[in-house]
Amino acid sequence: MTKINPLNTMVKQAGVFWALVALLILASLISPHFLQFTNLVNVLRQISITGIISIGMTFVILTSGIDLSVGSIVGSVSVVSALILKSGGSVGVIVPTALLIGAALGAVNGLGITIGKIPPFIMTLGTMVAARGIAMILANGSPIGWSNTGTDFSWLGSGSFLHLPSPVWVFALIFIIAALVLKYTTFGRYVYAIGDSREAAFLSGINVRKVELITYVINGVLSALAALVYVSRLDVGEPTHGTGVELDAIAIVIIGGTSTFGGEGGVKGTLIGAAIIMVLANLLNLLGVSPFIQQIVKGVIIISAVLIERQRKH
Repeated sequence: MTKINPLNTMVKQAGVFWALVALLILASLISPHFLQFTNLVNVLRQISITGIISIGMTFVILTSGIDLSVGSIVGSVSVVSALILKSGGSVGVIVPTALLIGAALGAVNGLGITIGKIPPFIMTLGTMVAARGIAMILANGSPIGWSNTGTDFSWLGSGSFLHLPSPVWVFALIFIIAALVLKYTTFGRYVYAIGDSREAAFLSGINVRKVELITYVINGVLSALAALVYVSRLDVGEPTHGTGVELDAIAIVIIGGTSTFGGEGGVKGTLIGAAIIMVLANLLNLLGVSPFIQQIVKGVIIISAVLIERQRKH
């Protein structure tokens, strides 16, 4: 089995970190509003919500997989959570139900890929379309609202602690757990080994199917958690929630230095990648740049990151 070079990963992450520093300096010089406390809090909140999904995507991409269904999972869980809240359901019902739905949809992806031998792109594309359709049916194509103010559930998306939004603390906890899992557990080593060489991992006695299945389940659960944050903050469940978030998550992971070939990278880089994408988006919003142009910029960044990665591999 090929030995992963940790120094190479550190060099890549250092480069991305300094790119973030340069972007922060540029943003503070271009826009006088960027360094305002309320704006920085808003940036942190956006980093946290998208970052939760991106951490799950990191696990998948480390095994050289891909998951296009995370946005649709967010939409489905948002609708189900809103329906439960509207019917008077408690937090003790909403949270486990949402996480179970995310785990189930992640397991569907994992089983289709590992047992059905369907390529990850095709399998998750199918799940993306199906899950979005389910969300539309359950919501009848319309937003589902309710009175959420003052409830225990509202804290998840709208609360704060030590002047920081609660999503920031949720993301910090998930980040720490994911970093520890990838660095210090057997499962984490298996994830890197599979991404490095699936055949070598199998010959080494690793249950490749099981590990891959678990990574997709993790991704589904974290997508569901992000959906809970969305619903709690917006007081509404929409079947269109999460549209396009899969592209953000993939871009964040790739920009953060995780190889599209698998086996190299980690959540530290994902954190930096999330900061870069969200700071850039915030700066463009402050400058009044059209959302359509922002999509073009994001697409160029994704393509550039992949091209740089391929050149580095060669």
